[in-house]
Amino acid sequence: MGVFQIEYNYSWENGGKANFKLDLDDDSIALLNGPQPELPEWTELDYYKCMNCPLNSEETPNCPAATSFIPVVSHFSKVDSNIEMKVETVVAGRRIIQNAPARRAISSIVGLLFASSGCPHTICFRPMVRYHIPLSNENETMMRAASMYTLAQYFKFKRGEQPDLQLNGLKDIYEELQIVNRTMAERLQAADGTDTSINAMILLDMYAKTMPFEIEDSLKDLQYLFKSFPS
Repeated sequence: MGVFQIEYNYSWENGGKANFKLDLDDDSIALLNGPQPELPEWTELDYYKCMNCPLNSEETPNCPAATSFIPVVSHFSKVDSNIEMKVETVVAGRRIIQNAPARRAISSIVGLLFASSGCPHTICFRPMVRYHIPLSNENETMMRAASMYTLAQYFKFKRGEQPDLQLNGLKDIYEELQIVNRTMAERLQAADGTDTSINAMILLDMYAKTMPFEIEDSLKDLQYLFKSFPS
């Protein structure tokens, strides 16, 4: 089994630091970092369970997404969500250094954790994990998500299935993701989660909320980039 790693290093004022090394299966893109021996109550599946969750607590007692989120909550429990952070990411042999407010800096790794955690509504984002771009903006996220989904439709076509070239399924994916993000923020709030973690979830939810409505318009804005393609 091959393993690839994505590393996030955070630093902020007064000497604050946090380091995360995510080990991911090279084939399934599943998170290999094991959960803590004792999981907190707020990670239980039925604790603020998402209304669209297909899992049941007898087979899956703890929410995969919430479990993956434990280190983030632990490390940033006393960090102001507006504080400026330096973020150093090591991915695919590249070292990328950026500055961003804590809520945005943290939302970047939260997206990785959720997609690789085993949550049924985020697993489709694993191709984006494999080719991760740290702290991507809205246009970059749109381009990557649409490209990922369109390539998936190509593979459906090659299997003899009907591809979705209208990207209706992508809109559905983001609508389901809205529920996951919103419920996770509620879960953290109920568990006295930190404002930083909650705000990171809210930021992810903002992307998820706008995506279904802006897919067509945003892709039109990107159309000029493809004028050079042969007709």
